[in-house]
Amino acid sequence: MNLFAEGSVDRLVRGFQFPASWFQLVQPFFIITLAPVFAWLWIRLGKREPSSPAKFALGLFFVSAGFALLIPVAGGQAVSPVWLIGTYFLHTLGELCLSPVGLSAMTKLAPPRVVSMMMGVWFVSTGAGNYLGGRMASLYGSMSRPVLFGFVAAFTGATAIAMVLLTKPTKRLMSGVK
Repeated sequence: MNLFAEGSVDRLVRGFQFPASWFQLVQPFFIITLAPVFAWLWIRLGKREPSSPAKFALGLFFVSAGFALLIPVAGGQAVSPVWLIGTYFLHTLGELCLSPVGLSAMTKLAPPRVVSMMMGVWFVSTGAGNYLGGRMASLYGSMSRPVLFGFVAAFTGATAIAMVLLTKPTKRLMSGVK
């Protein structure tokens, strides 16, 4: 996203062009401000709260939507920062559906004697995902941005649909663990 911010976002404000790296402040801000909202929401929903697998699917849909948001504006001239901020917002919603839920699921579903190892597996999978994301980012210069963002949005959306289809079987395998 930093390459997109550098080359495709209008960063000029009152004659000052701010660095693209400043956009890296947006997602942590959203995390800090929205985490309490999500915590409240899950409590407020009570028995209607989505299951962990459903939250995973929801998180993947938000990530897909974030990339899809950039497709129409990725190929042309510099765009408003609102587009990138909107993408970060959607990605943060996805992260808040995935990360804390995944950590909680690991601790609840793992046998007590291997909880630490399973937490390690969770973080290794996160690292593997970051590596694959970096490999995808290396394609940034070799294909058009709308095609790249479209591919990532489609792949993530397809994964979300697969997760939706696997929600009920996964819940059965969880044996009532919430």
